[in-house]
Amino acid sequence: MRRLPIAKQGSPYIIGLAVLLLLFGLLGWTILTVLTLIVTLLVINFFRDPERTIPQDPQAVLAPADGRIIFAGKVFEDRFLNKETLKISIFMSIFNVHVNRIPFSGEVESVHYEKGTFFAAHVDKASRENEHNAVILRISGGEKIVFIQIAGLVARRIDCWVKPGERVQRGDRFGMIRFGSRLDVFVPTDSRLAVNKGQRVKAGESILCHHLKDK
Repeated sequence: MRRLPIAKQGSPYIIGLAVLLLLFGLLGWTILTVLTLIVTLLVINFFRDPERTIPQDPQAVLAPADGRIIFAGKVFEDRFLNKETLKISIFMSIFNVHVNRIPFSGEVESVHYEKGTFFAAHVDKASRENEHNAVILRISGGEKIVFIQIAGLVARRIDCWVKPGERVQRGDRFGMIRFGSRLDVFVPTDSRLAVNKGQRVKAGESILCHHLKDK
């Protein structure tokens, strides 16, 4: 049986809007009916959760989110890894699929949620100052990958469905951010970058880089 391609987190919004749509239609309030229909279609579009074809390459680090690459390069990650890493940032507009997926197979070492501000997600300071949720993933060889869900100007809710000690596989769904946001991924510096700034990617399908340590 095929699953409905809508994230269950969207059900309360969609059901509530559907009730309003039916009510306005029965009352004959044409303008409100049309406006509610438009909003309902936009919300359904936002919470869509399509299946993805996961690449078979075991060394591929996958995009955890749909969106546009706004940064790809080396940085010193001083909060969770305390070393130089390769950082890849993905900006999600409200029109992107917002269900997030695991970029690489491993074991969740820890999850860190922090409250914060709500700057536009594409600006540099959003990475540290906005509300965010970091997942530290231990991979083969004892190395770690960090991926951080960052709330944006409109986003006000971060969902994360994984817990410390949990084994996860590339492409697994692990959370979502509601209504526009950003994902930062930090991988070992020996990884070979496969994307460029400005490129559009899909969660669970697009390859961000190749982890070369085990090759």
